[in-house]
Amino acid sequence: MKQTKILWVDDEIEMLKPHILFLEQKGYEVRALNNGMDAIDLIAVERFDIVFLDENMPGLSGIETLEKIKINHPQLPVVMITKSEEESIMEDAIGSNIADYLIKPVKPNQILLSLKKNLDTKKLVSEKTISSYQQEFRNISMELSENLNHQDWIRIYKNLVHWELSLDSSEDESMLEILMQQKEEANAMFGKYISRNYLDWQKEGNTDIPIMSNRLLKEKVLPSIEKEKPLFLFLIDNLRYDQWKSIEPLLEPYFYNEKEELYYSILPTATQYARNSLFAGMMPLDIQKRLPHLWVDENKTPGKNNYEEDLLADLLSRYKRETSLSYHKVLNMDFAKRLLDKFPNLLNKQLNVIVYNFVDMLSHARTDIEIIRELAEDESAYRSLTRSWFEHSPLFDMLKYLSEKGVNVMITTDHGSIRVKNPVQIVGDKATSSNLRYKTGKSLAYKPKEVFEIRNPHEINLPKQEISSSFIFARQTDFFAYKNNYNHYAAHYKNSFQHGGISLEEMLIPFVFLKAR
Repeated sequence: MKQTKILWVDDEIEMLKPHILFLEQKGYEVRALNNGMDAIDLIAVERFDIVFLDENMPGLSGIETLEKIKINHPQLPVVMITKSEEESIMEDAIGSNIADYLIKPVKPNQILLSLKKNLDTKKLVSEKTISSYQQEFRNISMELSENLNHQDWIRIYKNLVHWELSLDSSEDESMLEILMQQKEEANAMFGKYISRNYLDWQKEGNTDIPIMSNRLLKEKVLPSIEKEKPLFLFLIDNLRYDQWKSIEPLLEPYFYNEKEELYYSILPTATQYARNSLFAGMMPLDIQKRLPHLWVDENKTPGKNNYEEDLLADLLSRYKRETSLSYHKVLNMDFAKRLLDKFPNLLNKQLNVIVYNFVDMLSHARTDIEIIRELAEDESAYRSLTRSWFEHSPLFDMLKYLSEKGVNVMITTDHGSIRVKNPVQIVGDKATSSNLRYKTGKSLAYKPKEVFEIRNPHEINLPKQEISSSFIFARQTDFFAYKNNYNHYAAHYKNSFQHGGISLEEMLIPFVFLKAR
């Protein structure tokens, strides 16, 4: 293991020899200098892990030395040491991005603590995280063998995402690999759970069912609408729970996370079904029956989500809510910027719904564009790319504006996505739907054990394309590939992010209520 190198700069360095000896006995290598210029020259040619810098030195002061160090070495931790407790000096040092601030006279243990905090924190946190997950691994495995209900699955998925995010920063790739294997095991069990229970959830009178797409607005949004105060609902298409958790810290300065829940997307976990169901407050079959002019069948031309605002207006009317409404769908950055300019006027509306489509476009781009595929090569990179987009997006600007105005916000999505790995061969005619995680048609050939099959779509409140149409859904990390040109499509779509089927990532999705700070 390499020895940690410390540079200590102080014009009274001779008086600090006991401290330097103490650190050397602890295994650190210490170089000592008595002025800032020599320190800058030495750092230019020699690598150091951390610098201890006296603030009050003749010639080049500590603050000036710090500023010059940071120009060429912005990531090098610098600990400022001073006799003064003046607020202005502290502000200058902190504004120059110091790693720590110590007041003279310093004790050896203070120095040691600062070293641990700045150099060993990541290692110590990583070791603690790995140790904690090792203990939790057995608990999760035992839970997966139990008879779980829909609430248990939400808790387990939240737990798995927590450990996935925690292990992201760990350098122990083997532990992350174990977690991903456990997540795959959980998805296998979840697929069986949905296959056993989903039909029962559709039966009238069954009260032991989760909140799904068709009940979300009625039970979570409508009760929060106030007459004198605007409410903004942002639906970020295809936003997984782990992606939400990656952007959540960016919003902490602006909002309190008042309530965070997961709800179940209906099947198929695809925009044309899940989002229409969400805005209509009905299952797709009910939309087709009651509002046929607002439903576009699977085999029709594009336009399956062109009537969301109409479905939402009908929902408000059905529940006799005389609510002033604005609805906006953001498909590109120019529109988002123009919409932001209109926000002062939107504050006069009681309910403002904004559909933001970027994450779904990112998912599709990752499949088709090589450079995006490389930037988001795995789950961690996909989260990082989502966070980077959000941090520089007009959506973030919208949320910051609403925080300034004291407006509360809800954030949700219509479905998630999963990185697929295993091609499953099927046969279908030209009228078969094109989605890789579900298929519907009248001439489907497949191995029943490899799919969740629904012979009669009406049993799960889905419309039929033809009288004999059926649905099949992929589970775990499977995706459908046709027999013709099988190898090409299997290779092209492997490791792409897809939605429409059954997985924790696709079905258990966030609904968050944020209160302005």
